Amino acid sequence: MLRLIGAGNRWRGDDGAGLLVAELVAAARPAGVETIGHGGEPIELIERFAGARAVWLIDAVRSGAPAGTVHRFDAGERPLPATAFRASTHHIGLAEVVEIARALARLPDAVLVFGIEGACFDTGAPMSAAVTAAAAGLAGQLVEEAARCVALLDRRISPPSPRSAAPAGPSGPAALLEAAG
Repeated sequence: MLRLIGAGNRWRGDDGAGLLVAELVAAARPAGVETIGHGGEPIELIERFAGARAVWLIDAVRSGAPAGTVHRFDAGERPLPATAFRASTHHIGLAEVVEIARALARLPDAVLVFGIEGACFDTGAPMSAAVTAAAAGLAGQLVEEAARCVALLDRRISPPSPRSAAPAGPSGPAALLEAAG
């Protein structure tokens, strides 16, 4: 199963981007995709990984890029840049949670993280137009890609082999699953 987890806080402006993506994907009901909106403590995400063969995480980021920029990270292969995920109001952020899950051997083999660049994270602020548009665009792309990814997951007969260096190739979510399995 492919699990899509949108993280964030809808009451803090652009921080709600991940939740919006999860809501939009859930409304499209792609087969084989479980969507979760996560507004709680980041460390609770480790429990949300349980039982998933692949995870797509979506959250707001603050790296200095223009608002609405979508960043893609392959967290199954390398650590996330902690500086991009510093928008959290919690003591621990998404990058740290992914690394804790990796250390505990609870990180699925295929993990993609999509960060939507935010501009305003103030309490009570509305989501910016740039972030709203980026979330809608990303949700549409993920819905389109979901069927291909789920088909790849369904074709797997045995657990994925240990990760090895993969040749350069396509970089979409389905390509990640092809490389992981």
